[in-house]
Amino acid sequence: MSQDFKEDALAYHSDPIPGKISVEITKPAETQRDLSLAYSPGVAEPCREIAADPATAYKYTGKGNMVAVISNGTAVLGLGNLGALASKPVMEGKSLLFKRFAGINSIDIEVDTEDAQEFVDTVSRIALSFGGINLEDIKAPECFEIESKLIAACDIPIFHDDQHGTAIVTASGMVNALEIQGKQIENAVITCLGAGSAAIACMRQLVSMGAKRENIYMLDRRGVIYAGREGVNEFKAEFANETDKRSLTDAVTGADAFVGLSGADLLTPDLLKAMADKPVVFACSNPDPEIKPELAKATRDDLIIATGRSDYPNQVNNVLGFPFIFRGALDVRATCINEEMKIAAVNALSALAREPVPAQVLKACDVDALSFGPEYIIPKPMDGRLLTWIAPAVAKAAVDSGVAQLPLPDNYAESLEALDL
Repeated sequence: MSQDFKEDALAYHSDPIPGKISVEITKPAETQRDLSLAYSPGVAEPCREIAADPATAYKYTGKGNMVAVISNGTAVLGLGNLGALASKPVMEGKSLLFKRFAGINSIDIEVDTEDAQEFVDTVSRIALSFGGINLEDIKAPECFEIESKLIAACDIPIFHDDQHGTAIVTASGMVNALEIQGKQIENAVITCLGAGSAAIACMRQLVSMGAKRENIYMLDRRGVIYAGREGVNEFKAEFANETDKRSLTDAVTGADAFVGLSGADLLTPDLLKAMADKPVVFACSNPDPEIKPELAKATRDDLIIATGRSDYPNQVNNVLGFPFIFRGALDVRATCINEEMKIAAVNALSALAREPVPAQVLKACDVDALSFGPEYIIPKPMDGRLLTWIAPAVAKAAVDSGVAQLPLPDNYAESLEALDL
């Protein structure tokens, strides 16, 4: 990061008003009568209605269009355990993205504890204030326990975006990349370098899309996770393979796809050369990928590569998923975000990448052309069609799978187009 960019980033967050989000008033508050309706005595009437029927909170308050972004700061971006307060700029940023891309009101909450049960207790006690909760930047393996306990305790969507958001965007790009390379996900051999929350969620999602567990080789800092290896937690053990592969060299040799959620420069040119013909590489370590695209392309001219960076093609960016997934879930008042809804999001995102790209998207991306192929396997974040493709797919999946409390709205896609974003 250059000194100029660092200074720009700090100025962006501090001037002219500190932070990135604020609260807006949605009702008149200009007259004495306005204030009487907004607060005492008028506010007593919706309070009585909600006490009699809790579901009316969605009618009389902003609960139904409010998502809390909650973290304890134990895994902040690529920066590690910075603590709850230092995570606040990231959580504010996530709230900004909810509003900017899906019209969802959002507030950040930082919980100052590293104890998983304390975190669960805190969040479960405030969950009724919100229509959904986006968990963020919580380290593994605690994040798995926290999410599962909150899902069990709450009747609103709970979504750990570091897990499922990354997984959905990765899976959509992987499905497309394998197809372009003439391969089927059911037969693809996949090497996953990294065994944290995002890596495990990505492999789970690929299995949901048809990948075979026996074709997946996951590595942590100690090498391949194989059946019988000591010191493997229950989450890594899901991908403990019956194999004699032990090293990264073993795991990538002959592999069709590589998914990196680990660290910079760990996929060397020699390792890349050992992969199968027409490989797919997702080098998603940020800010520095497992192999730089320039080096990868100089090493292999038959590969497709994606990274987590906006300055290269095929960016794996969670903003392609979470705002629109929550939009769809909120609009049918889903009680959770289930596997059917995640698969629907993957399929919608994959399908959108195959569509002709409008001129306004090209202009926003400052490019002359984009078309489905090795350099364009995932839509761009500035593509306004993401909302009208993903949210309806997710909402329909919620209705079809029985977790929605409202029917799919009439002319839903058209109503989303009318949002002032």
